[in-house]
Amino acid sequence: MKGSILGDIIGSSYEFRNTKDYNFKLFTRYSKFTDDTVLTLGTMDVLLEKFSFGVAYKRWFRKYPHAGFAPRFREWGQSDTVLPYNSWGNGSAMRVSPLALWYDTLDQTLAMAKQSAMCTHNHPEGVKGAQATAAVIFLARQKTPKEEIRNYISSTFGYELRFTLDAIRPSYTYDISCQGSVPQAIVAFLEGNDFEDIIRKAVSLGGDSDTIACIAGGMAEAYYGIPAQLEQKLVEYLPQEMLEKIDKFYSAIAKKRG
Repeated sequence: MKGSILGDIIGSSYEFRNTKDYNFKLFTRYSKFTDDTVLTLGTMDVLLEKFSFGVAYKRWFRKYPHAGFAPRFREWGQSDTVLPYNSWGNGSAMRVSPLALWYDTLDQTLAMAKQSAMCTHNHPEGVKGAQATAAVIFLARQKTPKEEIRNYISSTFGYELRFTLDAIRPSYTYDISCQGSVPQAIVAFLEGNDFEDIIRKAVSLGGDSDTIACIAGGMAEAYYGIPAQLEQKLVEYLPQEMLEKIDKFYSAIAKKRG
């Protein structure tokens, strides 16, 4: 979704130049889309073109192989194998947001989130991260009260979500695992008051900034929408084929909803 992609672009400046300052500059000369965006587009292609997840992710990886992919995914993407590699990384969570916008029930959303993870991230933590992220976005779409979302995620997936970002910010460091970044992204959403506030909270935590902001951005969009001035920034950072795919995806969603 657009919120995930904006989170990725905004967070990209700070992934390897971490900031703990809430009042960071949203867009800098280092801002760009990364593998988070590329694979989110891959998920859209699964829904729009009926590709399998594996085919779609390899296809989009090969279009943009220099977008910052992790070494194990790069090896998988370049290969002919369809076998997963048991990853517990947050790559399964960063690409899942379109599923939570597309499907009409939570059960469908969870089933497809698992399927999207399994082609690469078949470790239980990889699957959990994808499903928890998709569940938050689906429930946010329904405007479910945040406390109910917190309780559902904690009871269903076992994530402890009672910490505050202020409490962990001083010591939080780079962590690409689902278990070390998805709960933090969820808490950024739970603590935030609007789209930009959530993105700022996510990035100012430090760590894997683009992916945490990508995950939180999908949640923020579903709950609050995106300010027009931020949404318009997408045209500055994305190639035309991505913009056209995103438009096609949102048009299909509108048609599905009648």
